Amino acid sequence: MGVLVGKKAPLFTAAAVINGEEIVEDFSLDQYLGKKMVILFFYPKDFTFVCPTELHAFQAKLKEFNSKDVEIVGVSTDTEQSHWGWLQISKDKGGIEGVTYPLVADTNKTISTNYDVLAGSYYYNENDELCAEGEMIAYRGLFLIDKDGMVRHQLVNDLPLGRNVDEAMRMVDALRFFEEKGEVCPANWSEGKDGMSATHDGVASYLASH
Repeated sequence: MGVLVGKKAPLFTAAAVINGEEIVEDFSLDQYLGKKMVILFFYPKDFTFVCPTELHAFQAKLKEFNSKDVEIVGVSTDTEQSHWGWLQISKDKGGIEGVTYPLVADTNKTISTNYDVLAGSYYYNENDELCAEGEMIAYRGLFLIDKDGMVRHQLVNDLPLGRNVDEAMRMVDALRFFEEKGEVCPANWSEGKDGMSATHDGVASYLASH
């Protein structure tokens, strides 16, 4: 599927842990359509090293995201029981206790496959036996989905490379600015800076003043 920007985000129904403790069997992005933007992010594995730093970083900014009508949803290929277990372990012991946004269990790998972030792949050998190449875990994919269910931004990092949550916030601010003001966001734009009109005169005026 590759680049999803400009396309409808693949929907799914899967088990998830919500509110840091409750396992639900039918979590879906449908609940946010027409109401909230969503940052859907994938991470490789529970009980690892870079992943908890990212999950806690999103939690630290959760109220700010929520204040901008954005919901945060995490996904990995671990089970919902694994998510729940990791949530019971304190931060100082490498756990993710205190994370309250939904953590989805992509145990059949279909969500990661549909978002094209699955690191491994399956194939059949010459004896028609199913084989796997690489680990069936997710790259560090991030997708900003608008209220209409359209992907407006995506970023995929390799497994060792942690994401910048402030950059995810900047993308939220940029999309909100465009939707509210009708102006586009130039290079290195951040909240509080000028946008510009998407015309030749607008670009010329912006460049002349910067």
